[in-house]
Amino acid sequence: MTGGVRRTGRTVASALVLALAVLAALVGVNPTFSVFAATVVNSGNSAGTATYFTCAAAATTDRTALFAYPLNEASGASTAGDISGNGANGAYQGKMTSQGIPPIACPRDAGGAYVLDGSSSYVATPNVYNNPRTFTLEVWFKTTTAGGMLMGFGDKRTGLSGQHDRKLYMTPSGQLIFGIYSPGTSDPTITSPKSYADGAWHLATATLSPSTGIRLYVDGGLVASNPAATNPEPYSGYWRIGYDKLTAWPDASSNFFFTGSMRAAAVYGVVLSADQVRSHYVAGT
Repeated sequence: MTGGVRRTGRTVASALVLALAVLAALVGVNPTFSVFAATVVNSGNSAGTATYFTCAAAATTDRTALFAYPLNEASGASTAGDISGNGANGAYQGKMTSQGIPPIACPRDAGGAYVLDGSSSYVATPNVYNNPRTFTLEVWFKTTTAGGMLMGFGDKRTGLSGQHDRKLYMTPSGQLIFGIYSPGTSDPTITSPKSYADGAWHLATATLSPSTGIRLYVDGGLVASNPAATNPEPYSGYWRIGYDKLTAWPDASSNFFFTGSMRAAAVYGVVLSADQVRSHYVAGT
């Protein structure tokens, strides 16, 4: 019995030695268990803290968007697809060109960026909204040509609106202005201290509600606010992206068309918190 066990042990040991020798021969005399090498670059120091990975996820997760347009369709597209789940597809007007040359905002989202030519390009939304008094609008943009409307609310779906309010636009010096028109009062607007016609991608976010007034964020941070501005002009209309009337708005350019690139335009039926605004910015960087 004892001798048999010892012979079996020697046999197993010999088999193991032989197997290890074969393995060593296959992988080389200095085997390693490394399969690949990778380098992770995270200059924003946001790994492990980002709420969303893509701009699409940021726009749709909480289901408060009235519409959310990635603006990532191919050149020549006529429809700006809505990913909010509300079926509120927009319509590209004028020249529609897409460009995907990096760097690009929302780099983990599919498709390219919408390039607006400054003379014909804009997006018309399909639905009529009745006097929105609580909302958040946001859009990623890039330009070196200061001026033009980024987003606003007008009584006409296309062309120039007769009533036009809830404006986010760029001045001839590249600053951003957000404001509302309150009949019988001075027009409450707020202005960013900095210019953003610098050829870099930026996220502009503006909010309005009766309890918070108006706020303007750029790249996830609050840059201006007016808690007393609470009553926009009451009418029904359409949200517009890239063009509408700016007559009589303070420091507006003579060209109402925005010239540059855009991605991920959305309007929400709630006021996003400062943390949510910051998370949406991180999702696009």
